[in-house]
Order: sequence, then structure tokens, then C-alpha cells
Amino acid sequence: MSLLDDVAERDNWRCWVCDEPVDPDKSVNDPLGPSVDSRTADRKAKVAERLAHRGCNSRKGAVKVVIDWPDHLYVVEPAPLIAVAARLERKGGRELVGRCPSRQDAQDAADWLADRFSRLVPGLPVTAGVEAGGGQFLVFLATGRR
Repeated sequence: MSLLDDVAERDNWRCWVCDEPVDPDKSVNDPLGPSVDSRTADRKAKVAERLAHRGCNSRKGAVKVVIDWPDHLYVVEPAPLIAVAARLERKGGRELVGRCPSRQDAQDAADWLADRFSRLVPGLPVTAGVEAGGGQFLVFLATGRR
């Protein structure tokens, strides 16, 4: 089995950048085709290669990768998730990632974050939670120290 197949199977044929499915039957030259991305230059990283669409992988070479928050979530001042993931991987702990006007909005965001981080940083035990504060609801991510 090739490196592409190994990485794709491990990542369940899902692009780490856009979180959309990758079609294994597409050509590797097609923008929606599979490619292996070296997500980090850090040799200590547990997951050095990740599956990405060819287009997502090429685009990230020209611009800094941004993981978009879904439009259906109502989050004020959402944190940049790539930076949050890097800090949590490096030192663990707890980080506030957004504010929401209602508990339900915050819980929806926390649920999405827990699911997204399970694929964004596989192997890092991240939990998402909600707490009230200052008339709003704060969404946080937490993990133990690595």
C-alpha cells in the first residue's frame, strides 16, 4: 500500500484543511483529488503527514491555512483554530475560543469543536465545554499536558 493510501485510510478519506470528504477515485492531479500534506515541519509531531485535497494542499502553500467556523454557528470573536491547535498540542491546558449569546449557541459550537478537533489533531484528547460569564456563554477547549 502506498503512503497516500495509508494516510488516507488513517484519516478516513477526509481533508484535514476543509474537513470535506476526499474522493479516492479522483486523479491526484484534480483539485478535489487526494494528496499527502506535510502539515508540520516539527519532527516531534505525532502526525507529520495528513490527507488533503490537492487544491487545499496547493492553496495552503500560498496562504496561511485557516480553519473556517461554520456559518450556522453564532460565535462572537471566534479564535483561529490552527493557532489554538498548535498551542494545545505544544503545552496542553485550557483555552477560550469564542463567546456566544445563548447557552444553546455555545453548546452547538462546543459540539462542533469537539468533533472537528478529533480530526484536526488526532490523538490529542481535547474536550470542549461551555461556561457562563459576563452575561454571555464562553466556549473553551481543554486538554491534558502532552
